[in-house]
Amino acid sequence: MAEITKTGMTRRALLGAFAATAVAATPTFSKAAGFLRGGGDIRRIRMFSGRTGERIDMVYWIDGDYIKDAVKEINHFMRDWRTDETISIDLRTIDIMAASHNLLDVDEPYMMLSGYRSPKTNAMLRRRSRGVAKNSLHMRGQAADLRLASRSVGQMANAAKACRAGGVGKYRGSNFVHMDCGIVRSWSG
Repeated sequence: MAEITKTGMTRRALLGAFAATAVAATPTFSKAAGFLRGGGDIRRIRMFSGRTGERIDMVYWIDGDYIKDAVKEINHFMRDWRTDETISIDLRTIDIMAASHNLLDVDEPYMMLSGYRSPKTNAMLRRRSRGVAKNSLHMRGQAADLRLASRSVGQMANAAKACRAGGVGKYRGSNFVHMDCGIVRSWSG
């Protein structure tokens, strides 16, 4: 029997729609063709935060339109948990994360280690680690550090790089991948 999701669609229909590689809507960002690869006509994001214990699993885009309330929830979820500050997360970053997750073909949600970082939090982290950028895209809501237990750092990074939409950093020692919507580049930390 087909499992019905919260959207009223069968799981197979939802995944099939999301797996589509062609997007009917006109791209709105200059790098749209790259980061929409794997996006489909329905976009869904699944994450949990070990810091706050919160989980998010939602469709945030349907047929060319972002769902305002869903994006608002994502912004709150990706807040700086240390200061409880929220910023509007760049939609391109959310799209890269969702498309990468889709390409990995997993049901497991991302574990989000870091989304938005306030300047105060970023400065504190810079004092503790030389791997934190002074002008980090995390402070603009344009980056996320993510982990999956069922996929390696290399597999996650390859999926993110396949989107050809931003920066991808592999941090094998800390077991996470950095994804951002900045210039297309990759590195290992």
